[in-house]
Amino acid sequence: KRVQLLKEINPKLSTAAVLWNPAHADNELKEIQAAAEEFNVKLSLFKVERMEDFASAFAGMKKQPSDALIVVPSRLTSERRQQLATFALNAHIPMASGWREFAEAGGLLSYGANRAVIARRIAYYVDKVLKGTKPAALPVETPSKFEFVINLKTAKEIGLTVPQSVLYRADSVIQ
Repeated sequence: KRVQLLKEINPKLSTAAVLWNPAHADNELKEIQAAAEEFNVKLSLFKVERMEDFASAFAGMKKQPSDALIVVPSRLTSERRQQLATFALNAHIPMASGWREFAEAGGLLSYGANRAVIARRIAYYVDKVLKGTKPAALPVETPSKFEFVINLKTAKEIGLTVPQSVLYRADSVIQ
């Protein structure tokens, strides 16, 4: 969905850098690759497994400029979200991720599962287990509420106009 939204905002989008942590995001990376193929967007992958990997990822992204940056959310990338947003702003490219915190830090958009809802469901499961329910007896749940956040301040800073059709779908707009 993030690739689709980036393409709707910038129809000329043809390349995107993807920053990802393989320990966290194999499935999500595959989905990004499939969407990129569907929307004819060439990807450059930058793997980060430790904090030390960010320096080489930033250097690689500078050598191989892209039209957008897609950050696969993880604890590791979240710790650097402000630096990632600053990098994207300085490069005048939109940054998209799956967690709201990335848009709040200055990324253009986030689209992903609502983490507050997930936290409440985790608490529900912990409560059940603590009351004696066997974990294997509990159903596996997948997120059903997705949140779309757009940062108009960032759009203005990088010179993008977000179409009204995209704005209407946003759950939250950062002015």
